[in-house]
Amino acid sequence: MTAKETPIRCAWASTDLSIRYHDEEWGVPVHDDRTLFEFLILEGAQAGLSWSTILNKRDNYRAAFDNFDPRLVARYGAKKSQQLLRNPGIVRNRLKIASTIENAKAFLLVQQEFGSFDRYLWQFVGGKPRVNSWRTLGQLPARTEESDALSKDLKRRGFRFVGSTICYAFMQAVGIVNDHVVTCYRYRPLATR
Repeated sequence: MTAKETPIRCAWASTDLSIRYHDEEWGVPVHDDRTLFEFLILEGAQAGLSWSTILNKRDNYRAAFDNFDPRLVARYGAKKSQQLLRNPGIVRNRLKIASTIENAKAFLLVQQEFGSFDRYLWQFVGGKPRVNSWRTLGQLPARTEESDALSKDLKRRGFRFVGSTICYAFMQAVGIVNDHVVTCYRYRPLATR
């Protein structure tokens, strides 16, 4: 591809920020626990909103939630919750903020039990990304058996804002699933990892 050619991307990547996210992050397998925690929280924050809204607030989220360090977030109390509710840089939803704190506590318990959240998470796909071969975005499912299983287990462990649709979006984001359409220039490099 020459410098003047525009690569073919998944159609949802249409703004500078979403293109950068699509090209650099979406669907790339993640094994870092802090990054996994960040995506789990951001996907839950997105519920009822657009992903572009969350992407635009991502840096604010990192600042507000101590760069998504679950050990720090798990210690947040009522004073910090009130401070977050007044922060215009994030989604100021009482339930979502409370769930972030509870999810941090549950995240730490999973780390303790499995050695890492990464080890726990990747077992839902046998340790290897699922590579789909969709031709259009309309073919992508909103949830799968794996996201159903992950959602059910996370809820059992005390996580909130982890319905199957949220879990599937999370799985796509962190590369557990490669849902780039087959014509997207990112599909093949991620499919052959």
